[in-house]
Formats: sequence, C-alpha cells, structure tokens
Amino acid sequence: MHKIIWIFIFSMLTFHSMAQEKIVQTAGRDQLGEFAPKFAALNDDVLFGEVWSRTDRLGLRDRSLVTVTSLISQGITDNSLVFHLQSARKNGITRTEIAEIITHIAFYAGWPKAWAAFNLAKGVWADDAAGEDARAAFQREMIFPIGEPNTAYAQYFIGQSYLAPISREQVSVSNVTFEPRCRNNWHIHRASSGGGQMLIGVAGRGWYQEEGKPAVEILPGTVIHIPAGVKHWHGAAADSWFAHLAFEIPGENTANEWLEPVSDEAYDQLSK
Repeated sequence: MHKIIWIFIFSMLTFHSMAQEKIVQTAGRDQLGEFAPKFAALNDDVLFGEVWSRTDRLGLRDRSLVTVTSLISQGITDNSLVFHLQSARKNGITRTEIAEIITHIAFYAGWPKAWAAFNLAKGVWADDAAGEDARAAFQREMIFPIGEPNTAYAQYFIGQSYLAPISREQVSVSNVTFEPRCRNNWHIHRASSGGGQMLIGVAGRGWYQEEGKPAVEILPGTVIHIPAGVKHWHGAAADSWFAHLAFEIPGENTANEWLEPVSDEAYDQLSK
C-alpha cells in the first residue's frame, strides 16, 4: 500500500501517520458568532473542520486550486479571495503557477475577472520574485529536478522544502531540496529489522545531526548513513540552498516517528 502513495523521503509511513491534522478555523465565530452562530459553525466546523480536512481524498493544494478558480469564476474578489490566495500560497502554489492559473481562467471566466484577481495575487506573492529566481539558479546547479513543494509534510518542517521522486523501483529514491534555513524536525526511522535511510549530497550545503553528536556538514558527494532507531534531523545551511538524494532502506514494520522541531537557537549555533 505504501509504495503507491506519494512517499516522502524519510520513511515509508503507515496510513494513519500520513493523515493530516484536522484544520482549525475560527473566522466564522470571530466575525459572525453572535450574529449568525449557525452559519459560523457550518463555516468553521463543517467547511473547514470536515471538508477541507479530508486530505486523504483531495490534498490541500488541489482544494486551494479548486476554491480559487471557483471564486474568480464568480467574480468574487473581496477578502475571501485574498484569504484563499494566501492559503493557496501556503499550500504550495507558486508565483509562476498562480499567474498561469489565472491566465487559464481568463479564457473561460472572463478577462475583467482575471484582471481583478491578478491585482490581488500580485500582493500575495509580492515577495516571491527573488525566491523564484534563486530556485531557478539552484536548479541549474544539479541534474536532478527540484520537484514540487512538499505540502503533505510541511507540518514537520521549518521553511520550504521540495520533493522530486527519482525512482520507486527496488529502492525508493527522492531528490529533496531545502531553501536556506529549511530543516526537518527531529525524527526516528523505526523498523523491527532493516530500515533506516542513506543521504547523498547533490548540490549546495546542508547539515545532518544525530542526537548527542555534533552536526555534520553535507556537501555534494557526502554520504550519510542513518540506521533505524537513531534520532536525527537534516536540512539546509543558513546561507545556502541544499539538495540531497534520499534512499529508503528496505525493512520490516517500517515507520517514521516525527518529534520536536529544531529550534532557531540550536540551529543558529551551527557555524555558517
């Protein structure tokens, strides 16, 4: 079952560990709780608490795409569209993608509606131009693709990461890219036998650290062996994009245990 699900780099997870946490929304009660309590409850508890939370059926990125398209098609360009554009960005839709999405919508929903939506989208993605250029420059440094934003496991990361599946035959291999300062939480690869992970640096500069040991710098060609049961984290250096190949080591009863984030204080102690 696990091999047919989009497997993230750190282990083949069980179905239950892959589920997203339930989305908590309070906008309805904050703005209409006294005036329209039933509507507020439907908005917060049903629309977001149930429908948006069914990520095992449709991911947050796709739900944002559907919602933004629906609002623009109806000519709704008020705060609700701004909110959903912000959510779309948070859920992994890039500046380049939203420009193409609205352009496509224009031919079906109308040119004036697209103009109005672009005016809002420019504000939401205003600070992304530099990031888009930096990502494009980093892509030119390596032969493997950067891939798509890692929205499915964003809750276990500080910063933005990207995933590009390289192979799902024999051994699961992914290219994982981290923006500067991005790192995953402390975590442990569990297995009753075998299991664990191997990392190979591809481009940029990053860090790997096991609990109780100094951090190890990862450069292109660096190989890191991670046995099952070892608490660790890895990610980019503060001043560099970083990418590594992640090889999942086959084992029995494999699972990934996500733990606490790597604090800014601990991360900033690493030499730059």
